[in-house]
Formats: sequence, C-alpha cells, structure tokens
Amino acid sequence: MGMGSPSGGGGGGGRRGGRRRGGHRGGAISEINVTPLVDVMLVLLIIFMVAAPMMTVGVPIDLPETQAKALNSETQPITISVKNDGTAFLQETPIPVEEIAAKLEAIATTGYNERIFVRGDSAAPYGVIADVMARIQGAGFKNIGLVTQEKKGP
Repeated sequence: MGMGSPSGGGGGGGRRGGRRRGGHRGGAISEINVTPLVDVMLVLLIIFMVAAPMMTVGVPIDLPETQAKALNSETQPITISVKNDGTAFLQETPIPVEEIAAKLEAIATTGYNERIFVRGDSAAPYGVIADVMARIQGAGFKNIGLVTQEKKGP
C-alpha cells in the first residue's frame, strides 16, 4: 500500500504538477495575440492620414493671397465658390446667383448661424462676389467669411 499504489501521492502528484504548469485542463487557449490587430490599426491610420487632405470639397479656383492666418474649424462649413468667369457653385454644384439664398435656407442645418465660406477667384469680377455676399446677408445669414490663401513669401 505504500509508494507504488496508483491512488497514492506519487502518481497523482506528477499529474497535478502538469496541470499547474499548463494553467488549464486541456481546453482552448484564452490568450489573444494583439500584434496583428495593432499592425492593421497602424496601417489604417496611415491610410486615413494620407487620404484626408485629398477629400477637400471645392471647385478649382485661384484664391487671392493675404497675411491672415488659417481658421480653426470644428464643423464643415457651406462653401460657395465663384470662378473667374463669374459662375457660382454651391459646394461643387453649379448654381445661378439668384437661387443661392433659397438653397442655403434649405440646406442650413444650424439655421441662420450656419458658417458660410465664399471662395472667390482672384480674377473673378468683384461685382459677382459682392452680389453673392449681399444675397447671403439678405437671406439672414450672419456668419459669412471670405476664403483666401496665406502668402508664401515676404
């Protein structure tokens, strides 16, 4: 009955020690390898950092340059662009100047406090840009800004 018996301390002790080393009874390993997840997230971060500047909305125009610094923006404003031939665009859609006020009232999400940016080409007729801004103000919008580029040199 001593040491050689199968129900004794010798055989059972070895098996119990094996269980302690593995930490489980032969089930699935419950550890998650996070290295591939981190790799995928870093790749996605780089893709979005490269793609974000390419997602700007606008009509290609030559903006005038000023000494003013860039504005910080929390939300995407409504942009009205005036090309050098006098045609107006709401975001990227061509629009007659007479319909600007009605369209702005229809799409303004924050009412008359909506931020509206007017982008006028430096070669565009001043009268058209002034007419666009007068129509926006006449509709009741107060938060209007002219978009310019910062000068490159002194």
